Amino acid sequence: AWKHSPNARGKLLPLFEKARVEVYLPDLPSAVYLELLDTLELEFTYTFGGCTLVRGLHGSYQSQLGFPIEDRVNLLYTDTPFTFAEGFDILSRYTDALRQTAFEALDEEAILVVAYKIYHSA
Repeated sequence: AWKHSPNARGKLLPLFEKARVEVYLPDLPSAVYLELLDTLELEFTYTFGGCTLVRGLHGSYQSQLGFPIEDRVNLLYTDTPFTFAEGFDILSRYTDALRQTAFEALDEEAILVVAYKIYHSA
């Protein structure tokens, strides 16, 4: 596999830290859900240069009443050009704004928005 790759024979390349932002939204056929997903996809593309959408994931969470709820969710994520540490304050405000926007657009009791550090190969 990788041992036979021409690139594997050369120098080892360093990993580069980035911050990733993910938004998990219910996978529903309603226009408002689809519009929000399209809006966030454009937001990530214009702000960070691109994004990835993974549709139809199985999810579950505990409702406010304590009952387990199964859900199909879409995952939209993007990687930022800065590290998690150097962009922490910006990421915190940005993810809060994303979550607030989603709550204002959708009738949901839970919306997950996360940010964390990842490492890209060169």
